[in-house]
Amino acid sequence: MPIDTATLRRGLALTLDGTSFEGPPPQGLGTKIAGKVRDNYLPGGGRRILVTTDRISAFDRVLGTLPFKGQVLNGLSAWWFEHTRQVAPNHLLEVPDPNVTVGVECRPLDAEIVVRAYLTGVTSTSIWTHYERGERTFCGHRLPDGLRKNEPLPEPIVTPSTKAEKGGHDVSVSRAELLATGKIGEAELDRASAMALALFRHGQQTCRARGLILADTKYEMGVAPDGRIVVIDEMHTPDSSRYWLEASYAARLSRGEEPESFDKEYVRRWLAAQGFKGDGPIPPIPDEVRIEAARRYIEACETVQGRPFVPELSEPIARMRRNLGLR
Repeated sequence: MPIDTATLRRGLALTLDGTSFEGPPPQGLGTKIAGKVRDNYLPGGGRRILVTTDRISAFDRVLGTLPFKGQVLNGLSAWWFEHTRQVAPNHLLEVPDPNVTVGVECRPLDAEIVVRAYLTGVTSTSIWTHYERGERTFCGHRLPDGLRKNEPLPEPIVTPSTKAEKGGHDVSVSRAELLATGKIGEAELDRASAMALALFRHGQQTCRARGLILADTKYEMGVAPDGRIVVIDEMHTPDSSRYWLEASYAARLSRGEEPESFDKEYVRRWLAAQGFKGDGPIPPIPDEVRIEAARRYIEACETVQGRPFVPELSEPIARMRRNLGLR
């Protein structure tokens, strides 16, 4: 049964915008490193504690919060991590709270590994934007003429992205361009890319069996203490991936319409319609848009996992302190 609007409205008052658990255990979780969506803590002992907040980012900007988004991302990532261990290793150790994952502390690779299977996107750096203006090479990959927006590429391609400093914009680059920066070694990049393609194909098969299209995704990877490259951060969430409904895809493509999406593309499109694509003041996102975006995130989660999403409705900070044993 789909989540009801009343519960989503209730969630608006419970959104987790951020955490302040700095300090030595057991009073705190160690040193804090804040990302766009996750607050990371380093307590020592080879562990990293990731708190997935309800913050939503797009166009490399933090835009606000969505109800239950952190719970959806944290739970779905854990599900994918458990279901893909035979495909690629990952950092997951435990999930002590709906918003919290404990993982092995790794050295992050200085690049995101992006895999794309469709000609799509609305950002200035998207593969479709480049193609629409006549470019036929994207991140070192030659693209055929005659493709329409949202059509499949001849095969999935790896298009790495640099990691911008806070306030900057990530940039899609070719393998050669990324290696030329000296930020990542050839062996590490090739191993990470092969793992990403294997995970993506596995994800596509899993999603197809559930009536979804996994159009593209990005992976964060790191080097574990034993030297292995492992997946970190998140996997195949509506934040890091595009999910489309397969049943209506062909008909909507034939009419030139956007696919039915279950990811943050809905928010990107709303912002683009307001004239915002990353620069200037962020338009306030109405509650109705936040609720609809949250509903889509939850529907993707439920469809992939094959079970209802049951939100935790308690106040998140006090609950996390209790579940993490903080004094």
